[in-house]
Amino acid sequence: MLSIVKSMSLQGLDGFLVDVQVDVSAGMPNWEVVGLPDATVKESKERVRTAIKNSGYEFQSRRVVINLAPADTRKEGSFFDLPIAIGILLDFQDIKWQNLEDTVFIGELSLNGKLNKINGILPMCIEAKKLGIKRIILPEENAKEAAIVSGLQVIGAISLKEVVDYLNDEENIEPTKTDIQKIFEERHKYNLDFSDVKGQENVKRALEIAAARRS
Repeated sequence: MLSIVKSMSLQGLDGFLVDVQVDVSAGMPNWEVVGLPDATVKESKERVRTAIKNSGYEFQSRRVVINLAPADTRKEGSFFDLPIAIGILLDFQDIKWQNLEDTVFIGELSLNGKLNKINGILPMCIEAKKLGIKRIILPEENAKEAAIVSGLQVIGAISLKEVVDYLNDEENIEPTKTDIQKIFEERHKYNLDFSDVKGQENVKRALEIAAARRS
């Protein structure tokens, strides 16, 4: 059975869309990840397998092939743990089959199924919105940062099980909202300045010149 779950990754400072294609079939138990994955992505095998089992789901002995498309772009990081797990659980029918075309999954899994905070979430969310993505499901600790991007429904979850229950309509997770105006007001109260930064004279000078040109 084949499932396709959307995710995001980073190329430099820019996000790009990745289709996580998961095929689970009968045969000699095996796990293979293709599509130019780095070592961190390849290591997802043990994280995902153990997280699924420790979240209360049976990990059946099957041949699992995962393709990260586009296959000609290098994939780095642990962002793909959650979408890989979701793809496998869709194939195992632990998640009700549904249309996830406008949903992106991002997140690193602990062995106990907890979702860990990741870096670089903002550029990924910005690109997801540009591509017409409507909903993003990610670690709860990243939710407020992701919600800065207007027009995205941000679902922050604490664990793989919570995500599965949410997709199966067994648990309700309210979308996260961020008050951008409040953030700017709090920044205006920030009482530190360049005098608190040790060294970096050239960088501070460049920032001062840039600020002077804007004023």
